[in-house]
Amino acid sequence: MVQSKIVSAEGASALVRDGCVVAVTGGGGGLVEPDVIMAAIETRFLETGSPNKLTLVHALGLGDRARRGVNRFAHEGMVKRVIGGHWVWSPAMQRMAESNEIEAYVLPAGVITQLMREIGAGRPGLITHVGLGTFVDPRVEGGKMNERARENLIEVLEIDGQTLLRYKPFPVGAACIRGSFADSEGNLCLDEEGATLDAFALALAARNTGGKVLAQVRQEVACGALPARSIIVPGALVDAVVVAPSQPQSYHPVADPGLSGAVPPGSGVPSPPDPGPLDVRHVIARRASQELRRGDVLNYGFGIPDAIARLVASRGQVEDYCQTIEHGTYGGTLLDGALFGFARNPRAMIDSPSQFDFYSGGGLDIAFLGMGEVDAAGNVNVSKLQGTPVGPGGFIDIAQNARRVVFCGTFEAKGARLSVGGGRLGIDRHGDIRKVVRKVAQITFSGKEAIRTGQRVLYVTERAVFRLAPGGVVLEEVAPGIDLKADVLERMGFSPLMPQPPKTMNPAIFAGSDGESA
Repeated sequence: MVQSKIVSAEGASALVRDGCVVAVTGGGGGLVEPDVIMAAIETRFLETGSPNKLTLVHALGLGDRARRGVNRFAHEGMVKRVIGGHWVWSPAMQRMAESNEIEAYVLPAGVITQLMREIGAGRPGLITHVGLGTFVDPRVEGGKMNERARENLIEVLEIDGQTLLRYKPFPVGAACIRGSFADSEGNLCLDEEGATLDAFALALAARNTGGKVLAQVRQEVACGALPARSIIVPGALVDAVVVAPSQPQSYHPVADPGLSGAVPPGSGVPSPPDPGPLDVRHVIARRASQELRRGDVLNYGFGIPDAIARLVASRGQVEDYCQTIEHGTYGGTLLDGALFGFARNPRAMIDSPSQFDFYSGGGLDIAFLGMGEVDAAGNVNVSKLQGTPVGPGGFIDIAQNARRVVFCGTFEAKGARLSVGGGRLGIDRHGDIRKVVRKVAQITFSGKEAIRTGQRVLYVTERAVFRLAPGGVVLEEVAPGIDLKADVLERMGFSPLMPQPPKTMNPAIFAGSDGESA
């Protein structure tokens, strides 16, 4: 009989060695977050000074902007390096990166999940086109976010005349993962979780490079009680299981069986949500939704694209498209804000590395993504704003590979006061921060690469719509009620192409109806 792998959180934390790589799974809002294990590692460090000088690896953003998630590791001396896909949920770690207390690296979320799989398989890292021309390309910045980040984690390869990137492998000393149930042999089931994410890939990487796999679950069950097909991580890969009876499904205390796919699609379908107030965010969503085609396989990113998903749902059109998110879900009702990554009553749920395989191979017809800055070359920045590491999450993996991309964002930021109604846009005060700039602070999306690969790219704001063309950025539409020169052209960091006078955006977008006919 295999010795029981059930241990205390303190026992699991003792398996993490000084100086090792710690890879953690999880997403925003507490999605599949092994917080009890991470809290035990934090407590051990604060009480003993060990484990220290860790390299923390996480694909998605996880945390509550205060104590949980990545915040558990944001202590002087605890980590020496962070390789993260998205940083916004841990302001403390962002500050450590800005002050050069750690070596800060940002890689695309999909790349990180797939790299874990490649490491576990013993292959020579991840070789892919994802990241070419962006800040992770070593010919640009190599994913380095501060002065202390000096090691080259990526190299350029030429294979059969094609330029590719190789993300280099490294041993993983500990993988912190989570499930719903486990038996004493360590067989792990995620049936009540809101996603599968990269649990298996992380476990594989740690197990096959000499590291330890630490799993957190809500409940221990008898050996043989779990159906074989429900096992996501076999016990052969797991070293320690921590049972946390109070483990929540998310940061919200009430569990929802619909978030784990336990409720059949169509059961108890809620009434269509209210599309929200007629404001700038709603205007952008209305205009962006005009790019949808029935049957599209699509992705909604974090931020303003949330409003597009809500608008589509309010119109009762969810079934007209196949919506996906990088966490691995298809269909369902997407949650937004801090719970972005959860979907209620999804049609299908797969693991994140496989979802990113689908994306990187060109499976998306269209993607709606946020936009921090856009420049004269059509480059977009969402990964480093005002000098702060933000990270792209799955943005690069998605934006670079969707056939059509619609970037959504306000024309300006901070202090702008605008009014919407009566078929017009009113500008009472311009914003203090320009977002349409001469040159972005960091290239998260490469306009040059998009032209090379033939993508159709739009940039939708509340007052203007732009299109990427071989010669640059074309101004195609302006909102009714604004002054083209004073409110658009003089508020930009470059002169857009205008082969013909821009059209006026449909006034119905700025009127009281839901804008569907616009």
